[in-house]
Amino acid sequence: MTRKPFILQNPPVLVVLAVLAVFTATVTTLSHAYGSGVTPTSAVKVFGMTLCLALAAIAMDLVWGYLGILSLGQMAFFALGGYMIGQWLMYARTEGIVAVQLAQNPIPPTVLELQQATANQIFGVVGSADLPSVWSFAHSLPLQMLLVALVPGLLALVFGWLAFRSRVNGVYLSILTQAMTLALWLFQNDSGFRGNNGLSGLQNLPGLEGVDQATLSVWLLWTSAGALAIFYLLAAWLVSGKFGSVIRAIRDDQTRVRFLGYPVEGFKLVVFTLAAMITAVAGALYYPQAGIINPAELMPIASIHLAVWVAIGGRGRLYGAVIGAVVVSLLSSWFTGGRAPDLNLGVYVVNWVDWWQVALGLSFVLVTLFAPNGIAGIFDRRMGPPRKARHHKEAEA
Repeated sequence: MTRKPFILQNPPVLVVLAVLAVFTATVTTLSHAYGSGVTPTSAVKVFGMTLCLALAAIAMDLVWGYLGILSLGQMAFFALGGYMIGQWLMYARTEGIVAVQLAQNPIPPTVLELQQATANQIFGVVGSADLPSVWSFAHSLPLQMLLVALVPGLLALVFGWLAFRSRVNGVYLSILTQAMTLALWLFQNDSGFRGNNGLSGLQNLPGLEGVDQATLSVWLLWTSAGALAIFYLLAAWLVSGKFGSVIRAIRDDQTRVRFLGYPVEGFKLVVFTLAAMITAVAGALYYPQAGIINPAELMPIASIHLAVWVAIGGRGRLYGAVIGAVVVSLLSSWFTGGRAPDLNLGVYVVNWVDWWQVALGLSFVLVTLFAPNGIAGIFDRRMGPPRKARHHKEAEA
């Protein structure tokens, strides 16, 4: 008997990929660079960043929805990925500017002089003239791209190994992940991240100075959509087989799984590290579209927002995580961007820029109380057998 391809065995995967392809094609045809120009470049960037947040939500769902670990430090990996690629973007752009300035001198600058002048230009604003050690590979795009995954992955590996081998679970583990994020934020001044100034001008891609922002925004949209499709397929493949059955069993009763002979801590470490690396890739794609990254991105509140998105979308369902991230992030852009009309209650006028966080928190509470399956629960009831039956079928496959 011929085994069906993975995508045909999982209709939700095919649906998500089809919707993603249609969405990307529609935005492209409406953009200034390749279409009618109905969609402004700023909106194209927002759509691209939203796809990156959806990718981070998938990683969060792997850790929380499938493994049962509420990580309140997930967005720290997102920011680290952004900082890693941001170092190359800022260094290469600054080096080009400095090289043009120094070329006007009677004597051409040496390589060392060019490096020192570039370092002074970048870190002079924070009172330093030397590149920190974490910027050692900022001159090389391939090495910085490698660090995008390696630095967050290594941090997650070390943190996870220490926490899981000690068998820290539940709320205590969530507090530890939040403490990790807070520690990164507190020491950002000593980490070579330029303090509160952060990294700016990231939207100007070195080597592509002749390409306008309208075109670059579409290219980055395509890249973000491609990354989301690839990692969605990877995550769906992982959770649909026996590996997915084991991590769901760990979520439900890890003591029983341990007694059955499975290395529970090993499974946790693999998923936690993989999720960190996926989140870092999402961050590396997000910040060239945002144009700037600062230490606020390392604050624990960003990870809490990510957890809220996944909960609203429906944790334990990859497409639910995508839906939650897309819906909430787009609504957030609309409300906080001042485009939502104020709500006049007679005695008080609700300004959504100030009240959006309250509305989001209230939505989270309502979903938790009355719709624990989130938005994805609506689709579950329309897309076939109950979720428990599907999981039982997957475990037998």
